[in-house]
Amino acid sequence: MAVSNQLGKETLIEAYRRMRTIREFEERLHTEFATGEIPGFVHLYAGEEASAVGTILHLNDADYVATTHRGHGHCIAKGVDVHGMMAEIYGRKTGVCHGKGGSMHIADLSKGMLGANGIVGAGGPLVCGAALAAKLKKTGGVGVCFFGDGASNQGVIFESMNLASVWRLPVVFVAENNGYAEATSSTWSVASDNIADRANGFGMPGVIVDGFDFFAVHEAVGEAISRARNGGGPTLVEVKLSRYFGHFEGDAQTYRAPGEVQKLRDEKDCLKRFEERVVRAEVLTTSDLRAVDAEVKALIDDSVVKAKAAPLPTADDLLTDVYVSYP
Repeated sequence: MAVSNQLGKETLIEAYRRMRTIREFEERLHTEFATGEIPGFVHLYAGEEASAVGTILHLNDADYVATTHRGHGHCIAKGVDVHGMMAEIYGRKTGVCHGKGGSMHIADLSKGMLGANGIVGAGGPLVCGAALAAKLKKTGGVGVCFFGDGASNQGVIFESMNLASVWRLPVVFVAENNGYAEATSSTWSVASDNIADRANGFGMPGVIVDGFDFFAVHEAVGEAISRARNGGGPTLVEVKLSRYFGHFEGDAQTYRAPGEVQKLRDEKDCLKRFEERVVRAEVLTTSDLRAVDAEVKALIDDSVVKAKAAPLPTADDLLTDVYVSYP
């Protein structure tokens, strides 16, 4: 697939910046988690950047995203503040959720980020609710629900897809099939060869896309989002990709073949593919991309320093952010 003529230099730079930020954020967390300073569980998104950015680049702050326990990439792609995210993961008061959510519960409603979620498949009904509100209020907004191959077997996902079709909601379901539901290959746990084939049972289009190719994701999901905005109802998009790290930090990944991850990094890395494509097309230069790399590295370094120096929540913070106050 050629570099899209619809994507100018500024958009391509922004796409690369978001993908590089996700990669650097996750690689740094992998290092920092090993120090024992980060509380709770951490699930890293590295390797899947093209899916998040290729999808969310079509969205704005009025559109909603529900993510998973592996949600850092979606949050960064949606524009959630990197410093606030890092502080949240460190459990600090300056975090986007004031240090009370941690890695698996980052949310920012001002950006349309409904939040990461530790309950497998729970984003489905949340996005249906957000999409119903957008439809009734006629805002033109859409909802995107990311879920994995493990969640594809959850009843709540089936119920959500059915409801979205019955009510013709502006929703896009993005199944990020990284091949493993925790430590179980999807070839053993998913009855159909393709998750997207299940779309037929709910009266919606099903699309399969190469998750290592930003441009393929951007085009396929762009069509689905446009269809949703224009009243065409939901779409199920299956993005086939792979994660570089374990299900969680500390996962020995004994279920993966020797050399599997290194082969993926060498041959299918979405950032390398993006760079090869745009440089070959003479849309961006290597210097353009290295400049972004330097800026992103400085951003991540600064976010770690500030997170470690930030205060922890106190006992007085315990009962704040519990109730919603309506004007």
